[in-house]
Formats: sequence, structure tokens, C-alpha cells
Amino acid sequence: MTDARVVYVGKKPSFSYVKAVLMAMQEGERLVRLQARGQAISRAVDVAEICRRRHGIIASKLPEKVTIVNIETDSIELPGDDGRTKTVSSMYIELLGEGDFTEEE
Repeated sequence: MTDARVVYVGKKPSFSYVKAVLMAMQEGERLVRLQARGQAISRAVDVAEICRRRHGIIASKLPEKVTIVNIETDSIELPGDDGRTKTVSSMYIELLGEGDFTEEE
């Protein structure tokens, strides 16, 4: 695992996670790792694309260039409610912010 700030993607709206990426990058962490499991994987992909394209008011404040530097997929076993283990897919997307931040007036 890299020394990136981790943002766990779950059920909140996508822009909540975009804001978390923005806050991490503003605090000096230019490498941010999105981590998601199961149904949240599609939301993590959406967040990565919103950040990469700098789409929307929140994302427009990100650094000039945001690139996807690494994508990993995996599956993990979690204990189910019935005592059996179930296999869940997981995804990790690393975003790198380069350049200056855009300041809104």
C-alpha cells in the first residue's frame, strides 16, 4: 500500500467524496486513494472521473491537473449475518493532483 490519504467511498452522494478529496489535497496530500467495496465501486469510479475532469463547483477548486495513477481490484471475504463468509469485490483508485489550486472569487 502507498502512503496516500485514504477516502472510503460508501453510500453518501458523490460530491461528498469529491469534497473529501479536495480537502485532503488542500491539506498537502497530493496523492489520494479512493477505496470502495461492493455496490460503492461504481460511485468511486464516478468520484474519480469527477475529480479528473474537474466537473462541478467543488471539483473546479482541485489542482490544475488530477490524474488517475493506479487502479487495483481485489476481492475480500467478510463474515455474513448467517455465519457464512461471503466474497465482496473491492477497488482502489489513486488520484494525483498536480499544479496550483484554482481559487474562486
